[in-house]
Amino acid sequence: MRWATQNGSHREVVSFLKDPNNYLIETQMENKFVDESQYKKHVDRRSISRREAIAVGTTGLFALLAGGWGRGVGASTHSTVGTTTNAAGMPGAFLYTEVQASTPFERLPWEERNPVIAAQEGFISKTWLSGRRNHSVGGFYSFESIAAARRYAAAFFPEAQRRYGNAHTSRVFDASVTREASIDINSPHFGVASEHKPGAYVYTEVQVSVPFEQFPWRKRNRELKKIPGLLGKTWLSGLDTQTLGGFDIFDSLENAERFAIERFPETAAKLGAAFTTRIFDASVTEAASRGIGSPMFTMQREVRS
Repeated sequence: MRWATQNGSHREVVSFLKDPNNYLIETQMENKFVDESQYKKHVDRRSISRREAIAVGTTGLFALLAGGWGRGVGASTHSTVGTTTNAAGMPGAFLYTEVQASTPFERLPWEERNPVIAAQEGFISKTWLSGRRNHSVGGFYSFESIAAARRYAAAFFPEAQRRYGNAHTSRVFDASVTREASIDINSPHFGVASEHKPGAYVYTEVQVSVPFEQFPWRKRNRELKKIPGLLGKTWLSGLDTQTLGGFDIFDSLENAERFAIERFPETAAKLGAAFTTRIFDASVTEAASRGIGSPMFTMQREVRS
C-alpha cells in the first residue's frame, strides 16, 4: 500500500511492504530516505511502541516525519529527538553551520526539520542558532564521528540549501582533541551540567594553524574563567586546518557582545591573525534546541532565574 500527502513544500511518501514485520518508510522530505531502523529510532525516542505506531496510522506517521508526532498521540507539544552523547559517551566531531539568509526564527519550521536532521547517520545533537541583529539561521552540531559530520556537511546540508537558494558556511571540528580543555571550562557537550540557562552564544575562530596539543589551553582557560557572564565553552580545532576556535555560552547578550566585540579582538590582535566572531540569541531558539537534544538545556541542573 502507498499513501501520499503534501506538507508545505515537502512531499512525504510512506510505503508499507506486504510483510508488516518488514515495513519500510521512505520520505522525500529534505531529500532524505529513512529506513526501518531509523524510523524505529524516532519511535523509541518518544517511547512509542511499533504496534502503537501502526495503530496511529498514516496521519501519525506523517506527523512524526514532520516533527509533530507528539501532538498526534497526545504527548507534549515539543518532542525531543537526538541524544547528548554517543555510545562511547562523548562526541567525535562538531559542526558549525550558518546560512546566508535573514529569517526571524519564529518563522522557521523547525518542528518539521528536527526529526529529519536527527535521522542523519551519526547525529547526536544540535543547538539552533539565530544571528544577533541579522537573523541568520545556523546550528552547532555534535556527531558520533568525523566521518558522520563530514557526510552531513558535504552532502545533506548543501543539498538542502541548494533547494532553498541559499549560500552557507559549514565548518567541521575534531572533538576528541579538545575534550580535556572543554571539560575544564564547563562544556555541556562533554557532560558538564550548568545551573544557568544560556542567554547567548558566541562562535569564534582564528585564522591560525596550531595543533591543539601545542596550544596552552590551561593558561587560556584561567583567563577565560574571569570573563563576566561566561558559563562555558566548547573548544574547537579545525579538521585538516587546525584553526583555533570556540563555541562559548554566555548568560546574556550584553556580556556576549562585550566579549565578541571588545575582548576577543584584543586576543586575536596579539596573534596578528584574522578571525571570525558571531553572536547568537539563545532565548529565541530554546524550544527548537530542546526539541533536538541540545546539551545547552539537557545538561542543566536546577535553573536559576
